[in-house]
Amino acid sequence: MKRDGTIQALRATARAWKLLAKKQRGLFPALGLRAVVTALSPYVPIYGSARIIGELAGARRPETLAFWVVLTLGLTAGMAALGALCKRWAEVEHQQSVYTEGELLTEKLFSLDYNEIDRQEIFDLDSQIYQAYNWNGWGIAKTVFCFRSLLEAIVRILGGAGLSVSLFAAQTAPGSPFPFLNHPLCAAAIVAVLLAVAAISPLCADRANGYLLRNAEENMFVNRCLSYFVNALLDRRRAADVRLYRQLEGVCEPNMSAAFGLFSKNSKIDRWMKGPVGLWRALSQSLSAVLTAVIYLFVCLKAWCGAFGVGEVTQYVGAITQTFGGLSSLLTTLGDMRANASYLETDFRLLDWPNHLYRGSLTTEKRADRQYSVEFKDVSFRYPGSDRWALRHVNLTFRVGKRLAVVGKNGSGKTTFIKLLCRLYDPTEGEILLNGIDIRKYRPEEYRALFSVVFQDFKLFSLPLGENVAGSREPARRRAEACLRAAGLDPAAFQNGLDTFLYRDLNDKGVEVSGGEAQKIAIARALYRDAPFLVLDEPTAALDPMAEAEIYEKFDGITGDKTAIYISHRLSSCKFCDTIAVFDEGQIVQRGSHEELVQEPGVYATLWNAQAHYYTK
Repeated sequence: MKRDGTIQALRATARAWKLLAKKQRGLFPALGLRAVVTALSPYVPIYGSARIIGELAGARRPETLAFWVVLTLGLTAGMAALGALCKRWAEVEHQQSVYTEGELLTEKLFSLDYNEIDRQEIFDLDSQIYQAYNWNGWGIAKTVFCFRSLLEAIVRILGGAGLSVSLFAAQTAPGSPFPFLNHPLCAAAIVAVLLAVAAISPLCADRANGYLLRNAEENMFVNRCLSYFVNALLDRRRAADVRLYRQLEGVCEPNMSAAFGLFSKNSKIDRWMKGPVGLWRALSQSLSAVLTAVIYLFVCLKAWCGAFGVGEVTQYVGAITQTFGGLSSLLTTLGDMRANASYLETDFRLLDWPNHLYRGSLTTEKRADRQYSVEFKDVSFRYPGSDRWALRHVNLTFRVGKRLAVVGKNGSGKTTFIKLLCRLYDPTEGEILLNGIDIRKYRPEEYRALFSVVFQDFKLFSLPLGENVAGSREPARRRAEACLRAAGLDPAAFQNGLDTFLYRDLNDKGVEVSGGEAQKIAIARALYRDAPFLVLDEPTAALDPMAEAEIYEKFDGITGDKTAIYISHRLSSCKFCDTIAVFDEGQIVQRGSHEELVQEPGVYATLWNAQAHYYTK
């Protein structure tokens, strides 16, 4: 046993217990009481039977026999009833602990800033935790099993030791054929043999499990593949492609079969199970049998030599068997804890992940006149781990109450520009100012409250229409309806109005909205927030030309005194904007009105003419 590894495993496991206990106070009392009752229950019939057999082999007094029989049966029945109650309580708490672990991880993910959630490392950690749990319950969930097993093993050892300690003190009768049984060295030798066998047996089992742990990454990869392809087949958005292109037969099944191949006949796992894993497990079981044989031999020899009666034989054999069974379980549990330590390390890496975004303390000024000025001052940005500049030397000031269009080719930096504006990321160089103050000095939540944003990859919840618009379980109904109408969607068109569920994930009567309808709901959600800045990233990408024209005709009325920023590939949507900023390779290369830019050579005119060509051809 590696001492340092065991200590580290105990520390990691203790931390996991502390986290669970803080979230679920009844968990460890329930598990602890069940472990104690389970561990002590076998000792009641062991001790009672020894007294009954001793009396039967001796005086055979009816009143004494009746006392021990009634006491043994009563205590056994009482322990069984108590055990059943404890088991039920512990199972409820244990089942709840699965959700407690999920709550811990979910709360952590929700507490991370967007720039952290957007990291590949966070995705990988979350995926590893999920796959480790699916494989064999590794991670924080495993520590719940370890707690119960550890406590139960300790109580078994203490209880058995208490009932068997007199075995080694008992002296054989004078003139016995084996006087060496009374010598202290004999007792010490027997204890040493029992301890050695009890220790080696779980070590053999650990050695067998070690082969499986070597394959942990492959096992988790198989789970990851199966989870991905099963979920892909159940995804309604993929259903048409899967059937049209026969992807079940051509893609999903071959990949799932390849993943299952890691466990097929003659695979590495198969050879291990038939070879070393089976041998180590067989040796572990054989040593357990040797342990039992040594116990019987020593106890029976002492009884034969007159050290104690036949009743005590039952007591000592049962007690020592339980003691060293507890010791074996203790060592096995410690082995599981050492194996689980690496998975806990992954859990803690995620739980300890810091937010690197600087959090200022200033509050934003609440202005009824919406007079907020935002300025990009020589802003450059590149994503973490990338050498490529996504934005370079951007200078731009937003004029209050004006409409700004942001256009450019794919990858030109438009969406990155919006992420910086909303402070989902901080600039690598330069600064962004709100009313002349660096936005990093403001509280992030208060600063972001100034923006209503419809991202290109927005998402709606499988919840009622009104809740989706308001972002609340108690929407202001008239306001939500007005925002939907302003976005071009009549709530009366839905069977239950604002109470109509979207999609069928949580309600069988939910409606499947089209892409265009979903986009209008997202726009209504942005309007409901009523923030000073309205940001629309490709706001009409999923709308047909008629619906798009309708939206833009209403935009002046929709935005009112808000400062509006539009990102769009359809340059026709830019004609009503006050200013157009043209991005190319992370820089603003042109700026002006539509009438100005379409007349001068440059990126905008090129894009405009290319799109106009397809409409006029």
